[in-house]
Amino acid sequence: MNADVAERLVRFQQPEKTLTYLGGLDDTRVAGLFGLDVAAYRDLVEGCEAAVRRAASDMLADPVVAGQVDRLPFRPGQHVVAIGESTTADRLSWFEILRHLLTARRPADAVRLTNLAVTGCTTTQALAQLPALSYHRPDWVLCMLGGNDVQRLGPGHGPTLVSPSESRRNLLALRDLATRRTGARWVWLTPSAVDEGRIAAYPHFQRAHLSWFNSDIDHLAEHLDAQPEPTVDTRLATRIDSGARADGSPHLDDGLHLTLAGQRAVAGAFLRTLAE
Repeated sequence: MNADVAERLVRFQQPEKTLTYLGGLDDTRVAGLFGLDVAAYRDLVEGCEAAVRRAASDMLADPVVAGQVDRLPFRPGQHVVAIGESTTADRLSWFEILRHLLTARRPADAVRLTNLAVTGCTTTQALAQLPALSYHRPDWVLCMLGGNDVQRLGPGHGPTLVSPSESRRNLLALRDLATRRTGARWVWLTPSAVDEGRIAAYPHFQRAHLSWFNSDIDHLAEHLDAQPEPTVDTRLATRIDSGARADGSPHLDDGLHLTLAGQRAVAGAFLRTLAE
């Protein structure tokens, strides 16, 4: 397998989350699914872990960020669970950065973080996974969903994968049912912005006739912002005009998924919102 493809697959795909019926996949079995030997697989995973650790360390060098981590409303021993799609499932995700921020800055608090996000997940699929969420007995749920719902199918401005009304229904049902079962506090994160130009030019999306538009994301974000729970608006931090970044863009070449710089920006937006 091409090294770049292998790195991207390992970064975004975690079969052990979706193949639980196989009875627990160890590293050797997961590596085989990617066509890798276990040493190569572990090197890629550890490379992601090291990159996230460095990102968190760099962020904590800023006293403002360190103070925001101190003020996050997570109490000692609490369990924070994230649900979402590739932006959160990413091994370089804002949630993994958050994990290292808390570990480095507040180790005595022993806040537990569990990442249940699955690449490609829609709100409908997330609703079907409600029993798994309840099983983890979260004190907090961080929900970043909807980016796959607004995927448009077919040439031109085709229909969305999940209709807007169904997305809204699913999100509210997910919140209502989960909080009723667990008593968890709920936090929304909007889907991140996309680079429409890169999406339109990306060969794999061209062949599959797939597209994403910021206007669809905006409509979903407005719905989330109208809810009584805190909403982290990630769009401004991930717009292509959001300022210079080390790699020149918050997005990878597909215009949809985020670079590590883009993920850091989402983590920063989360800190600013929750530390208020």
